[in-house]
Amino acid sequence: MSTAIKIENVSKQYRLGVISTGTLSHDLNRWWTTKILRKEDPYLKIGSVNDRSQKADSEYVWALKDINMEIEQGDVVGIIGKNGAGKSTLLKLLSRVTKPTTGSIKYRGRIASLLEVGTGFHPEMTGRENIYMNGAIMGMTKQEITRKLDEIVDFSGCERYIDTPVKRYSSGMTVRLGFAIAAHLDPEILVVDEVLAVGDAEFQKKAIGKMQDVSKGEGRTVLFVSHNMTAVKSLCKKGIILQNGLINYSADVNSAVSKYLKGDDGCFNHKKWDLPVIKAKGFELLEIGVKKAGCDYIDNICMADAIDVVIRYRLTQAHNQLHLTLHFKNEQGNTIFSSSGGGRCIEYYHDVGEYEQICHIPADFFNWGNYSIDLYVVEDRARSFARDFDIVSFSVSNKANEIGTFMGKEPGDVMPKFEYTEERIHE
Repeated sequence: MSTAIKIENVSKQYRLGVISTGTLSHDLNRWWTTKILRKEDPYLKIGSVNDRSQKADSEYVWALKDINMEIEQGDVVGIIGKNGAGKSTLLKLLSRVTKPTTGSIKYRGRIASLLEVGTGFHPEMTGRENIYMNGAIMGMTKQEITRKLDEIVDFSGCERYIDTPVKRYSSGMTVRLGFAIAAHLDPEILVVDEVLAVGDAEFQKKAIGKMQDVSKGEGRTVLFVSHNMTAVKSLCKKGIILQNGLINYSADVNSAVSKYLKGDDGCFNHKKWDLPVIKAKGFELLEIGVKKAGCDYIDNICMADAIDVVIRYRLTQAHNQLHLTLHFKNEQGNTIFSSSGGGRCIEYYHDVGEYEQICHIPADFFNWGNYSIDLYVVEDRARSFARDFDIVSFSVSNKANEIGTFMGKEPGDVMPKFEYTEERIHE
């Protein structure tokens, strides 16, 4: 099997808050040193790691650092990691939206990418005209595009508006048309960012099915970035975890997702860090876990169990009106409800010190399945100054396994037991 993409020692450096190096003196110094003196770029020797939770100690940051990988033709690779890990930067480099600061990327075949809503669309042109324009950019002839036109329009579901300027489209319609173009114009390599989250559930399922067809049936290469671990596992064969601009782990997709969801102690539903994963404005997250009330951190939480979400954190500066908000999500990555300790805890004011907060969830609340939590740190009632997605995951199992006592999973993500009354009112 031939190599579709080869990435060698690729790094991408930015100067915080500015475009280019920001000043004429910096640019002249760089030009003189590299072009005239033929020496190494002096700005490549400086810069901090891309850790968004830490205060910057340099005005330069490495969004990506020393990335090396080979992706074979027909591979479907999921790129996962926290927000700010460098996933989108890597896809922009692969899509030639921007150039690497160091290193090289070699391709075999044409690349079609879907990075942001409306990328590559001219707002004044109609959907039909944008299809032809995008195809021409990819090097296809008008006849080739015409042969695919009906299939693209049908897949996008935008037939009624295909001759309307795309500036009139909703974000969902733009994504649908953009994905349909990228997937149907015969690219050898398809690069897809998290933009599929904009579409509705039906379209997401349809898009994932199309990517499976493209990779398995047509032998094309797919790179897929998503926070939806279910979608990543259903689509991808391999997984790559990015952390702070570095490749943290690379393996088969099940192993990669498992490592991404687990904490340092190797348990899905319990994470504890030597170095705080969230550190902002004097707030440091030390530990978070989901467990059966009154028990240790073990994976066998059942529907009939009361559940505790335990959060330990440290404050190095006092906060007024500080509280934590939890967003509970299902396997599809959809938020099913949120809960906050604001107004329910003893006090809004928090002095310097270490705290433990517990969210008590009653028994017989969750349906059986897999869930994850997004954590928001909020002050002044509404503003969140720190957050982390999929910070911890947990599973709830069904207890009734005896044949004849359970007919299968009921629909929905919660399954509370309400009080019912019944009486006979007629003989």
